[in-house]
Amino acid sequence: MANILVVDDELGIRDLLSEILNDEGHNVELAENAAQAREARLRIRPDLVLLDIWMPDTDGVTLLKEWSTSGLLNMPVIMMSGHATIDTAVDAIRIGAQAFLEKPITLQKLLKTVEQGLAREQVRQAAAAYQASQLPTGAAASAHAGVGNGHDNALQVSQSFDLDQPLRDARDAFEKAYFEFHLSNEGGSMTRVADKTGLERTHLYRKLKQLGVDLSKGKRASA
Repeated sequence: MANILVVDDELGIRDLLSEILNDEGHNVELAENAAQAREARLRIRPDLVLLDIWMPDTDGVTLLKEWSTSGLLNMPVIMMSGHATIDTAVDAIRIGAQAFLEKPITLQKLLKTVEQGLAREQVRQAAAAYQASQLPTGAAASAHAGVGNGHDNALQVSQSFDLDQPLRDARDAFEKAYFEFHLSNEGGSMTRVADKTGLERTHLYRKLKQLGVDLSKGKRASA
């Protein structure tokens, strides 16, 4: 499923989160402080990080800021704390955290937040790849070389769509491009597209029809 890094100085929290996420099929790496988190971040390139705010050596917000300023914040980070103030949570989101979980963390809240974080990252990557595929060959190569810098990708993607329109229209335009990208990549196979996007086939068909996606496009591209 996904490689998830859990960073928390409390052994009980690390063990609990590891057990839950392993049961969901994820690969889990554990770190008890910022030093171990830095090493694990470079070694496994996690798809998502669960990061505690209060730690004895370097606090989570400082580590988050360090990753952000050094261009290493190219994965979703979900902050965790049982004592953080609203200001701390807002600061973390402003720096680049995707969400905040208050301890004690319920099973349902954990799984929902992790699922949303992974889904948003999948959409971001698909949008970056789609945007790059619309550029001339040389420019596309440059765009692909830039994958890994979340801020640059977000800027590139925002330039691919007309943002000066109602939110619903902008979202529909992006979703149409997203599904057309996957249809093209999977040769028009609805089964593989459903698996890639995490949608049931019936829901997927309904969504594509609603967005006006040409289902023959993927088949023509693969021919």
